[in-house]
Amino acid sequence: MHGTGQPQRRAILTGGLVATAALITGCSSKAESAKAESAKAGTAAGATAAAKAPSAAASGQPDSPWAAFARLMEGNKRWVDGTLQHPDRDPRRREFVAEEQDPFGVILACIDSRVPPELLFDTGLGDVFVMRTGGQVVDSVVTGSVEYGPMTSGTPLIVVLGHQRCGAIKAAYKALREGKELPGNLQAIAEALKPAYEETARGKHSDPVDAMIRIHTKQTCATLRSNADLAPMVKKGALAVVSAYYSLDTGRVEVLTGAPSA
Repeated sequence: MHGTGQPQRRAILTGGLVATAALITGCSSKAESAKAESAKAGTAAGATAAAKAPSAAASGQPDSPWAAFARLMEGNKRWVDGTLQHPDRDPRRREFVAEEQDPFGVILACIDSRVPPELLFDTGLGDVFVMRTGGQVVDSVVTGSVEYGPMTSGTPLIVVLGHQRCGAIKAAYKALREGKELPGNLQAIAEALKPAYEETARGKHSDPVDAMIRIHTKQTCATLRSNADLAPMVKKGALAVVSAYYSLDTGRVEVLTGAPSA
């Protein structure tokens, strides 16, 4: 690891200065000498441990749907518990993935500023492909982006992540219920959400917007799972497509459908 020699040099210099001061003043005590030696040994031990610490990059990425799913859910638990590890976020990792990448998951999420997938799953550089659209709606370009990892490098997991109090879905629900259009290209989002709205309207829900968020997330997941290019991978067990719901209140990710088995 770069720079491990500098603390040792500082420790040696410090020890040398202490010894020199003792010779000049003639008043250095055995306790002071022992303290200096202990500090020097501790610094050297720390530098050795840092040099031997394994790189996150060297541990490899999950290569099965279950292993990838478990890695994400473990990261979310750390997010909820406040025990974040911030893995794969150092210069060594940056250098490791500079030439090529091998992410273990694909996450399709909303643009909401409170729902950053890399943070809430405690992941780092080169760990996940991330697509974010308003209300995590898809079109052909987004679908192609989702397909990229599984089709080009065998990425074993796709997660469609809806979230609590989604502003895009709330606006679309209101516009569709009232028969009004949203301004500009926001109307395209509402149109993409119409199937979820119609299914929501057929039922009775205490919170219809939240119900629509969950319904839309599951519908999107089902569409991707049955995609002509992805379905064969799902059938072979090489790919899992999971729908999930993120709680803004608790930080917890709840799995809705498609969780792979070990």
